[in-house]
Amino acid sequence: MSIPLFPLPFATRQQKKNPHLHSPPRRSHGDPLHPLPRRRRVSLRALPDSWRRRRHMVFFPEEVVEHILGFLASHRDRNAVSLVCREWYRVERLSRRSVLVCNCYAARPERVHARFPGLRSLSVKGRPRFVPAGWGAAARPWVAACVAACPGLEELRLKRMVVTDGCLKLLACSFPNLKSLVLVGCQGFSTDGLATVATNCRFMKELDLQESLVEDRDSRWLGCFPKPSTLLESLNFSCLTGEVNSPALEILVARSPNLRSLRLNRSVPLDVLARILCRRPRLVDLCTGSFIRGNIVGAYAGLFNSFQHCSLLKSLSGFWDATSLFIPVIAPVCKNLTCLNLSSAPMVRSAYLIEFICQCKKLQQLWVLDHIGDEGLKIVASSCIQLQELRVFPANANARASTVTEEGLVAISAGCNKLQSVLYFCQRMTNSALITVAKNCPRFTSFRLCVLDPGSADAVTEQPLDEGFGAIVQSCKGLRRLCLSGLLTDTVFLYIGMYAERLEMLSVAFAGDTDDGMTYVLNGCKNLKKLEIRDSPFGDSALLAGMHQYEAMRSLWLSSCNVTLGGCKSLAASMANLNIEVMNRAASINEADNANDAKKVKKLYIYRTVAGPRGDAPEFISTF
Repeated sequence: MSIPLFPLPFATRQQKKNPHLHSPPRRSHGDPLHPLPRRRRVSLRALPDSWRRRRHMVFFPEEVVEHILGFLASHRDRNAVSLVCREWYRVERLSRRSVLVCNCYAARPERVHARFPGLRSLSVKGRPRFVPAGWGAAARPWVAACVAACPGLEELRLKRMVVTDGCLKLLACSFPNLKSLVLVGCQGFSTDGLATVATNCRFMKELDLQESLVEDRDSRWLGCFPKPSTLLESLNFSCLTGEVNSPALEILVARSPNLRSLRLNRSVPLDVLARILCRRPRLVDLCTGSFIRGNIVGAYAGLFNSFQHCSLLKSLSGFWDATSLFIPVIAPVCKNLTCLNLSSAPMVRSAYLIEFICQCKKLQQLWVLDHIGDEGLKIVASSCIQLQELRVFPANANARASTVTEEGLVAISAGCNKLQSVLYFCQRMTNSALITVAKNCPRFTSFRLCVLDPGSADAVTEQPLDEGFGAIVQSCKGLRRLCLSGLLTDTVFLYIGMYAERLEMLSVAFAGDTDDGMTYVLNGCKNLKKLEIRDSPFGDSALLAGMHQYEAMRSLWLSSCNVTLGGCKSLAASMANLNIEVMNRAASINEADNANDAKKVKKLYIYRTVAGPRGDAPEFISTF
């Protein structure tokens, strides 16, 4: 029988309209004198528009498409796939197991669960880092929605949200099969809530309290994990400020054979750390406890011997109270380290610090304080050639002085050509140094430079740093995150708009001359998601010039700029899908009152939403 070029229903409907779509004549068996005529190729241009859009993937069964989509790990790729066609949208939403909500007020929890009924892992971001405390971002509505619509939830990650003990109790009692709970920068809960989670969630594999503010009521929560053994693979309580029940901690570690990541707080004594490492030498990630508490003399030799057996250790952090005397103790693990965080070790002298870092030949991520100096960074550049991420923090956050300059950054860029991410606090910078860095490291995806004196110019020529940052955005084609500082004019924003095609996050302070600078960025950076501006001269004209871009952006933050209440009202009247929040110290602003339209806004936060204005805004926030 003949085989049509297209599925039979479509070919049958189109035969009368297009004779080329007729099936070829059949050939009788054993008739070599009448060969089958060559089948004509039909161009896609001859097909209807609706058929061309669908192409061939729609012929695949849904199970096949779902299997293909399963290879897409990033949320960005999954979101892009859902926009291809209605069929893919349906398959993608039914098959997605992990969802990231970048703003807890951008969508209602019920809507998220209605779209993704098969949800197993949920990540929600709350308060932006620059928004003052008391802004909101309660976790309770999201947990309640999970209880009502997602009984199979296995992983929950919350960032900078208000989590209460009652919220943790509801979560633990509703999801006994919960495997991962990550609370980053959260507040509002205590160790009582942690005890409830440890008691009820018997299949917990990951408990991470990174940078959270936890009220210390009782240290018994470490003894609440299931007996006789746990499934814990990762435990992070480095943010706790209170005492830790050391015997309970040692017993917990002994009952957790799968433990690979352990981050202790600074109250864990040195001898306890030595015994923990002796029991679990196969740790991959470790944050040390205190180096000045406990039986220091007796633990010194034991800790050295324990580190000798930690052959799998890749990441090391902590060292809050460590002095230079303890550097030789951790020397046995240097050769295998890929991540080293020494940003909490202000008492370690730079000479010992440099000697230790130089032994870490496989290092890919390094966080240090600026007392390492330019000479220290030069030695690091010659020793750690595999380095991909560098962060240099000020040792004294209140002082406007640093021991590192542009020389250290240039040395790092020359020796570590695989460098992709930099956060660099320094005393001064020059255009020539930035141009050199851009040439040496074109792979930058994140470049954040913080000159401690925000208005400082080129240290040699006293010119603005426009050309230097222009070289960064022009050479680094994959740049996604950029932080500017120093003396900058509108020219640098023109460069950003022209060359930073993939830029997603931009932070600016004390920069620009006129509204044109902000307009250049909004018109040129088509992929921009987050824009943070403070202490800059941008006003209403710049704010309203970006209306075409705000629908595609995640958020816009302006503080101490020249935007007025009238400009905010005009933007709100034109764009209903934006929440425009004005933060003022006085009482809430009457939207109908035009008397204060010329008044400048101190802080302004704008974000897109499909949920409408939120109902839990505090008194110091006026929403338009």
